[in-house]
Amino acid sequence: MALMLGSCATKQGAISQLEDFSVELRDHSRYYDAQDWEKAGKKFVKIRKTISKHEFDYTAEEKAKIGRLEGDCARYMANGAKNGFFDKLNSIGAEIQGIIQGILGI
Repeated sequence: MALMLGSCATKQGAISQLEDFSVELRDHSRYYDAQDWEKAGKKFVKIRKTISKHEFDYTAEEKAKIGRLEGDCARYMANGAKNGFFDKLNSIGAEIQGIIQGILGI
């Protein structure tokens, strides 16, 4: 029982982290410099990895929420990419650009 609750908390925690991250980007990303974008990119990748560990545990409703939140994050990050910030980043820039392209279907 404790294992199930821990697993549920972790999978729900990942959704909560993604939701918080989306709000963070919405409220602050327009002020980000290259260093902030690098931190944000690493955070997004970490959240995505946590979510993917539970990918088969999510309900259709949870998957829809994750997709919406990822789309929101991708939109904010695409604005950062459009402004040239990801060109200044080290290795994380290419990974984030790939994620954005995958989510936005471009």
